[in-house]
Amino acid sequence: MQQPYFDAKTLLRVKDLPLAIKTLAQGFLHGSHASLQRGVGIEFSQFRAYEPGDELSKIDWKLFARSDKYFVREAERESNVNVWIVLDCSESMLQQSFASTAQIPEKDSVIGQWNKLNYGRYLAATISYLAQKQGDSVGLLALSGTSHQQVAALPGERHWQKILLSLTQLEASGAMPNTQMILSQLSTVRKNGLVIVISDFHQVNKELLTLTSKLTNRHTDVVAFHLDSNDEINFPYQGMINFQDLETNEYRQVSAKEVRTSYLKNKQHCDETLKAHLAQQNIQYFHANIDQALDQALVDFLSVRNSNHGRKT
Repeated sequence: MQQPYFDAKTLLRVKDLPLAIKTLAQGFLHGSHASLQRGVGIEFSQFRAYEPGDELSKIDWKLFARSDKYFVREAERESNVNVWIVLDCSESMLQQSFASTAQIPEKDSVIGQWNKLNYGRYLAATISYLAQKQGDSVGLLALSGTSHQQVAALPGERHWQKILLSLTQLEASGAMPNTQMILSQLSTVRKNGLVIVISDFHQVNKELLTLTSKLTNRHTDVVAFHLDSNDEINFPYQGMINFQDLETNEYRQVSAKEVRTSYLKNKQHCDETLKAHLAQQNIQYFHANIDQALDQALVDFLSVRNSNHGRKT
């Protein structure tokens, strides 16, 4: 795993959210991840050293200002697309790891620094920033049990600032809505382009899989980020534990030792079933651990998109 450009602690200390996102994105694009810059839907121009005869209009002057060297953009997309971010704002997205200090010997550990909704905010903000820098139109659909917030897909940094404002104002509530209640919003989202669904995929009656099934069609590319956490993956608990369902407020007390094996087995089964259902819907699946550096999720996402683009061309 590569060193994170920004970890959770650093991001959350930066009070100016636009600055944090821009710095993360620029570090991602021009730092150690520059070799992963090309994909589908969100593509990033590749750079090479300037050679005599290259058009001056293709020189990246911002990169020159940072590096004092001339680089030329190449392999740009022929057309732009609509990029939609669909963010799960149900109350289960408030889950975060609560590992003890004894379990985290490294003082700079990012474990437990933020919940899934905050991670999803930053992931959505960074992807939308990268997309609008490429000239794509970006839109946001935030779904919760009590409200559905939609920001139309438009290009430009001013519009990205509007999306950023919406992301900062989001609050988790209830469970995911019934798909029938949001069909009008989904009909807008599923038009030509790329749809990125960010969720923990905790569901009672396959409501999230029903939602994703309404998004897929031959004109729309759909990607699913499945947000997970260290505590869910490793089940590090000991003794008698009280678990709370964040969406129903129900509590259950269990013996960690007695349920650990069956829990891990059931979780593996659920994760594999989710991936299989999404694959049947022709949706790309990405696992994102909120207790790892956020830019690792971007590396995984863009590297796979880049690989798939290479097979299509």
